[in-house]
Amino acid sequence: MYEPIRTKSVHSTTAGTTTDFPHRSREEELDIQLAGHLAALLAVTDELRALNPSDDLDTAAERLAEQVARLRGGRPPVRATDTPPGGADVASRHRRAHALAGRALVVAASRADTAAAILAARQMDAHAAALEPRELASR
Repeated sequence: MYEPIRTKSVHSTTAGTTTDFPHRSREEELDIQLAGHLAALLAVTDELRALNPSDDLDTAAERLAEQVARLRGGRPPVRATDTPPGGADVASRHRRAHALAGRALVVAASRADTAAAILAARQMDAHAAALEPRELASR
């Protein structure tokens, strides 16, 4: 009723392994994902530093840059130096940073990276605290 398949599958199967494309381990994939989330958090932190400079944001940016460099094998992340686009909407940047820190926390926890998890949790707390007075005032 059906004609048998006569050609080799282009997909990797459990019967045979192909070496024509790179394979990464789960840990390597999680490293890449965590570095991406932390780099995005660093970019938002740099924007907040440009809009509202503070020692806490400077310290957070340094720690984030260290973690991104560690996860990327020593390559430092690209840093923003210009004034951020989109005006000075600080609250929306804090909300974005809080969300990015949450994503980084989830990946760091699944990767069992304690240093990155602690850093992400602290960033979540800091950005939540930055939003509290504004959120309560608008209610």
